[in-house]
Amino acid sequence: MTLIKSISGIRGTIGGKTGDNLTPVDAVKFASAYGTFLKQNSNKEKLTVVIGRDARISGPMIHNLVVNTLIGLGIDVIDLGLSTTPTVEVAVPLEKADGGIILTASHNPKQWNALKLLNDKGEFLNGADGAKILEIAESEAFDFSDVDHLGTITENDAYMDIHIDEVLNLALVDAEAVKKKKYKVVVDGVNSSGGIIIPKLLEQMGVEVVRLYCEPNGHFPHNPEPLKEHLGDICELVVKEQADFGIVVDPDVDRLAFISNDGEMFGEEYTLVAVADYVLSRTPGNTVSNMSSSRALRDITNKHNGTYEASAVGEVNVVELMKKNNAIIGGEGNGGIIYPEAHYGRDALVGVALFLTYLAGQDQSVAELRAGYPQYFMSKNKIELTPQIDVDAILKAMTAKYQHENISTVDGVKIDFAADWVHLRKSNTEPIIRIYTEAPTQEQADTLALRIIDEIKEIAGI
Repeated sequence: MTLIKSISGIRGTIGGKTGDNLTPVDAVKFASAYGTFLKQNSNKEKLTVVIGRDARISGPMIHNLVVNTLIGLGIDVIDLGLSTTPTVEVAVPLEKADGGIILTASHNPKQWNALKLLNDKGEFLNGADGAKILEIAESEAFDFSDVDHLGTITENDAYMDIHIDEVLNLALVDAEAVKKKKYKVVVDGVNSSGGIIIPKLLEQMGVEVVRLYCEPNGHFPHNPEPLKEHLGDICELVVKEQADFGIVVDPDVDRLAFISNDGEMFGEEYTLVAVADYVLSRTPGNTVSNMSSSRALRDITNKHNGTYEASAVGEVNVVELMKKNNAIIGGEGNGGIIYPEAHYGRDALVGVALFLTYLAGQDQSVAELRAGYPQYFMSKNKIELTPQIDVDAILKAMTAKYQHENISTVDGVKIDFAADWVHLRKSNTEPIIRIYTEAPTQEQADTLALRIIDEIKEIAGI
């Protein structure tokens, strides 16, 4: 199985051998490293960390291990229990905490779990801080507290409701306008915490909710990544129920996908496009998404006389560029909405509330709204190479081959052609090159991907 250590946290499969999987020992070790890092970088006598988890089967076990490790370090814990990633991000600054941990493996299957780490702003740690935590974990340089200075636990199960209130209080969210429309929406919560919080939000906005897989038992009824090939059940149910649209979230509720009223995918890439279209129409400004996201956001930003810029892949990179450019909305093409008026983190609740408000002001269906946006289609592929092949040399060769095109090497190699683009990224853990293409038709996107794959194979001699 697998244990992946990175600057953003530790992720792995439950069970197996220490160091090879996410075992109890690994969970304690990494929680110890994070707590130690916080203590080393604070002058405060007493630190506080907010912790929440998704509904994974392994959640209670990992949760207890992490909470008690922090207590052993003398750190106080505010325990949100079953929660979401954006809920914990909201709670950290509200509680004036020194950090936060979300126990979730996001869109990964049920055998996975992870520790996602936040700073005192409720934002993901930067690369330098993440690297320090990895060093502490490797050296096991932990210093636990004596019995008179152990931390304490404060349980607070109100934060999902507080999070909903924060979203409803946003200036661009109009619950009263939505209530007048009497929408009917199907929600697929993939049997995690989204099955609780999304229906609650919708009901407070006057929406009739049809629940599908909203029991937070951690038994995911389908692959939890919200992609078309996994969402046949909700697509059928939207049509059967004659619903206005469908909502799908991943287990930790930071990714958001819509199903149009005709049972077709709205398109995960277009979640951000639609929400940004609304926000920009009310508050003109700049936008940011990552390099593997659709050109449609650039087009919508230009329509509203704003400036669009692309960051390296990764939420922390998007946030960094958003702050630099004073972007009023941004995110990732995987359905991640980052709206700074709420907080600097991907938040499906914010996306749902803004989308509903936007829709309430339109005299058209969700399918008609989607048809009005620039039409782009993506193809996502990868090439598996042998360990002996120099992946960096291949990327350099591709850069040289297309040196007369518009090229960015901020994150791998992205080649922008007039009508389409290709983004090549190497894996940090295995000899793989991921290939993302986008074009005005699916056939053109697939054809471009196949051409690039053939060129890479020729360079690699395979």
